[in-house]
Amino acid sequence: MDATTDAVKTGTSTLGITFDGGVVVGADHRATMGHFIANKSVQKLFGISDYVALTTAGLVGHAQSLSRTLSAELRLYELKHGKPMTVKGAATLTANILTGRPHYVQLLIVGVDDSGSSVYSIDSAGGSIPDVYCATGSGSPYMYGVLEDQFREAMSETDALKVAAKALLASAQRDAASGNGMDLAVITPEAGFRLLSEDEVSNLLQTL
Repeated sequence: MDATTDAVKTGTSTLGITFDGGVVVGADHRATMGHFIANKSVQKLFGISDYVALTTAGLVGHAQSLSRTLSAELRLYELKHGKPMTVKGAATLTANILTGRPHYVQLLIVGVDDSGSSVYSIDSAGGSIPDVYCATGSGSPYMYGVLEDQFREAMSETDALKVAAKALLASAQRDAASGNGMDLAVITPEAGFRLLSEDEVSNLLQTL
């Protein structure tokens, strides 16, 4: 998708879920222009450092620009300070960028650091809200139905992946602006950011 095509919006379903030892993060693939499905394979989930990920809902151009900026800023911070930026720091940085120059996006910053697992929702005006799980985009009402029912504190990684997949499936079935598959990733202190392969996602869906 051309980064300058700001008319294309990712109607979108994205989510972040904390579990015992890490975070699961996911997003669908569909981009729309009104009622038209403009693209079926848009990237909305970005690993912006070894331990922090970004999900995007909103204008494609703004989302891609932010992912590049944040990746560069987090890398520069690590080079300068000799350690990764915290998830809270990444969320604050993102919020400050949006406060200085509003973007038509709704974001999640998720990851792990010495304080544990974190999920931050960032609105287009720069508001930053932490939670144990969060969903964004037009599919979020359907995802929250699953999350409210099935999220448990200190879930296992496997259970968190299943809940995330169920939530994204629910939004794909009911939200016309969401669907065409999903990306899922896991972030842990030991392995860092790991995007599941298509086969892994397919095998996971067969267990639901």
